[in-house]
Amino acid sequence: MHKTIWAALAVSMGLAGAACAQPAPTGPQPKNDYTKDASWLCRPGRQDACAQDQTATIVAADGATKVETFKADPKAPIDCFYVYPTVSTDKGGNSDMAIDPAETIVAEQQFARFGQACRTFAPMYRQVTLAALRQVMMGRASPGDENLAYGDVLAAWKDYLARDNGGRGVVLIGHSQGSRVLLRLLAEEIDGKPVQKQLVSALIIGMNTPIDPAADAYGGIKMCRQPGQTGCIVSYVSFRDSSPPEGTAFFGKAEGAKRAACVNPAALAGGDAPLHSYFSDRTIAGAPRKTPWVKGKDLTTTFVSTPGLVSAECKSNGPYDYLAIKVHGDAADPRVDDIPGDLMVLGSPLKAWGLHLVDVNLAMGDLVALVEAQGKNWK
Repeated sequence: MHKTIWAALAVSMGLAGAACAQPAPTGPQPKNDYTKDASWLCRPGRQDACAQDQTATIVAADGATKVETFKADPKAPIDCFYVYPTVSTDKGGNSDMAIDPAETIVAEQQFARFGQACRTFAPMYRQVTLAALRQVMMGRASPGDENLAYGDVLAAWKDYLARDNGGRGVVLIGHSQGSRVLLRLLAEEIDGKPVQKQLVSALIIGMNTPIDPAADAYGGIKMCRQPGQTGCIVSYVSFRDSSPPEGTAFFGKAEGAKRAACVNPAALAGGDAPLHSYFSDRTIAGAPRKTPWVKGKDLTTTFVSTPGLVSAECKSNGPYDYLAIKVHGDAADPRVDDIPGDLMVLGSPLKAWGLHLVDVNLAMGDLVALVEAQGKNWK
């Protein structure tokens, strides 16, 4: 790809200033101590990244608006364990353990709302950075160490089980790199192990979960296909219905005879259904987003919900499986007719990415409601 396009991509993904990634760490790295609060982005009872205001404005098609307040449930019956996506703006191939705005913003957008359904746990980890991702996208070797990132999450998981779990049910939640880490955790530490009985569900969003189509399962863990089902996986990647994945698309395709799982959180059994979306006034990278949600009104809340504007259905296109997103804009009403989420470069969307930047936001309300219902059903 032309260098000018990559420069624009760097800005749009928050990569500006991180062009020269440092080499991956060499030799054994020191272990993180997850008994220390500083090693966690979110823990219950703290004023941290998961205690941020989730108040939203609901914008109806006729332009009517109302404010929806939010309250976390400190007595939620289950826990949620979240691994955030690639957001670190640190210059090395792997991030440090300092909590920067990048990690705080993504927790606000993707995880804090789950606080109404579960206690929230999110470890900091030495993830592969945006700078390393840029190197890969330019055809170079990654300077990041994925094993270091996974080792941190594994250590945090073991610490959570030892100190905090106490036999409670737990939901794993990830997006993008976080989902890839959780897929490995599921395969190596949970599937077929005693702790599997405590798995309420796993939300593996924005990553290709390879499944055996005949078994509809990742290893021995089934996909969630009916209300009330627990111990299962919800996984999808999202693309606009008008722009399905094809050719060099980054998401929606598994290797060999496997298929990429697609579970519609708004319709587990399949079919088209409206999504309960929550969009933010900032991008996942923290850049301000000035979406004119409704004519003649300036909204003051961080989040916006738009009932009836978006629906989704799992579809296939050749080797690709994906959640097809339909936007039902109406030029005759005062509400906005489109949604944010495309990765824009030089004024045009990068179709190979689909709606990756808002994978979670698109179905946030449905995902939280699902976890809430699963928590009530889990025993």
